[in-house]
Amino acid sequence: MTVTPTPAPQGTPEADYLRLDQQICFSLNAASRAFGSVYRVLLKDLGLTYPQYLVMLVLWEHGELPVKALGQHLRLDSGTLSPLLKRLEAAGLVRRERSARDERSVHAHLTDEGAALRERALLVPRRIAAATGFDLQEISELRDRLDRLTAALDTAVAEEAGEGTGAK
Repeated sequence: MTVTPTPAPQGTPEADYLRLDQQICFSLNAASRAFGSVYRVLLKDLGLTYPQYLVMLVLWEHGELPVKALGQHLRLDSGTLSPLLKRLEAAGLVRRERSARDERSVHAHLTDEGAALRERALLVPRRIAAATGFDLQEISELRDRLDRLTAALDTAVAEEAGEGTGAK
């Protein structure tokens, strides 16, 4: 059971910013976990986990991709992505092949079964949208704000690491 923290009263001292209910990271994490629960139910009929669904979304959109590019789209390293692809391959949805031009490069392809699964997955985004209680405009605005937040945090991390300032 999830317990919602009690909001801080208006005009509280700065120390109250250390309250759990004041943390954006907690709100984002709680929303992510709630999404995960909804996706788990919706994706059960497709035989996919949420991370597998994300892989399939990228392949449905882009077709064949080098595994490295797939990982970049998903913001996943190869240690996380390889087991996902292995399970999708075992399920007959994806095929991995070494590139003929560069044997170091592995490409991920949809199988016919993987491509056909796209039709069954078309209802998932609508059902997710309905579960949020937001209209399509609100969802679009929220996604845009989250994308801006992600970009800002990526920049902050790069700057902290000295990548954005030229110092190393």
